[in-house]
Amino acid sequence: MNRVISRFAPSPTGRLHLGHAFSAIRAHDLARAAGGHFLLRIEDIDPGRTRDAHIDGIIADLAWLGLGWDGAIVRQSARLPLYAAALDRLKVAGLVYPCFCTRAEIAASAAAPHGDEAPVYPGTCRRLDPAIGRARMEREPHAWRIAMDDAMVRAGPLDWWDATTGTVSAVPGAQGDVVLARKDAPVSYHLAVTIDDAAQGVTDIVRGVDLFAATHVHRLLQALLDLPTPRYHHHPLLTGTDGRRLAKRDGAPALADLRAAGMDGAALAEQLRHGQFSVGIFPEKA
Repeated sequence: MNRVISRFAPSPTGRLHLGHAFSAIRAHDLARAAGGHFLLRIEDIDPGRTRDAHIDGIIADLAWLGLGWDGAIVRQSARLPLYAAALDRLKVAGLVYPCFCTRAEIAASAAAPHGDEAPVYPGTCRRLDPAIGRARMEREPHAWRIAMDDAMVRAGPLDWWDATTGTVSAVPGAQGDVVLARKDAPVSYHLAVTIDDAAQGVTDIVRGVDLFAATHVHRLLQALLDLPTPRYHHHPLLTGTDGRRLAKRDGAPALADLRAAGMDGAALAEQLRHGQFSVGIFPEKA
């Protein structure tokens, strides 16, 4: 078996909380137990929300927890040419199309929900005449979306492996024509993370079950771009006393605040390792 390479890849749009620590520790320990490498990647592709102070905080928080990483810290903002090349490849293959819709327009016309984040895109711009689309591109901001039906036909049946559920048949179509390059950024999470994990040789991806659905899309992109498929380890999420997951938007305790209050980071890490916090049920096992 090849050496295990895992990674922790936070977005510097806020401070890390206990849920981040839980995921980082699991990724770190998986690699260390196998004598492998643990990488730190900063996913700073959101120019409106990224803050250098948050990057400094991420580094300080991980050190406080007693987690070390191998090699240089990688920042996605330095890798934009890689994403552009991948997007160009999909354009040449006719598997992406420009989208001019606003969020309000999508919300008004979509028929099905997309989890708790956004509605599934109804395919409005996919039906645009190509000549009209090219003319609009010259004067209007636009995103690039994958033509999901065409992409699924091109890729054929796909599966991937998860440590909790075993072999999973990929069903990316449930996500609709997801965005691969945003209006306000040259790439989206789906494309950037797929390219980076392959480029960095990541063999094992440890992340929360809230990203389980996204993995179906990433498996499709791996097939379209001839990239390897890593092993996945989706873990349950830490929850508060009310049973809701710990998240920034719900006021989860920031590691920086715990650190400032004098808490022992190494001791906290051991508590997280030994299950001394509440976790949710993995949906596929409920």
